[in-house]
Amino acid sequence: YAEETVTACDSYTWNGETYRASGDYTYTTTATNGCDSIVTLHLTINQTQYAEETVTACDSYTWNGEIYTESGEYTYTTTAANGCDSIVTLHLTINNTQYAEETITACDSYVWNDETYTASGEYTYTTTAANGCDSIVTLHLTINQTQYAEETVTACDNYTWNGETYTESGEYTYTTTAANGCDSIVTLHLTINQTQYAKETVTACDSYTWNGETYTTSGEYTYTTTAANGCDSIVTRHLTIN
Repeated sequence: YAEETVTACDSYTWNGETYRASGDYTYTTTATNGCDSIVTLHLTINQTQYAEETVTACDSYTWNGEIYTESGEYTYTTTAANGCDSIVTLHLTINNTQYAEETITACDSYVWNDETYTASGEYTYTTTAANGCDSIVTLHLTINQTQYAEETVTACDNYTWNGETYTESGEYTYTTTAANGCDSIVTLHLTINQTQYAKETVTACDSYTWNGETYTTSGEYTYTTTAANGCDSIVTRHLTIN
């Protein structure tokens, strides 16, 4: 008689037989003395252990020291407490971060995702996409400025500016589009001075000399000079010659 004690994983082949369960098994053959030789096998079968993991990750996933960037099924084998293999299968779904770009040209400022930007530059906004990963939008922003200019003008009686005629002093603005696509706002500081008028009545004998001119006939005559305000000063003389 003989005995064997064996521990195996999943199955054990002994004398041409494959055993998949723990138990005691015997094998009889003929010994050299011509009698039976009976061997008893004390067999312990331990099972390989299997496990599964299901993971969804963004862009990449590190598992047991390996970095995975693509969806798929991956296995990792280690030794279980019973001395057999422990095989874990990873069902991995990799979703990707989504990227987008916007190119904007604005005047003076631009409001984007509740933020107000006043300088040109590149700005990013991160939110969550439908796949659960980041959605990163990059804004390429160009800020052009409204252009301002001023004019100071003094005119007599009226002044025509950009198709409008003004008869009173004041500040007036005109808005057009500058070369950069934004407003060009010009402010006119306008002073209107009035032409000055005067009348005189004169009676003379035979002739009358006025401002270097000699008049011999009754009538109305005018003389224009420049007043202190820079506008015309017009004097009308009603002349009677006796």
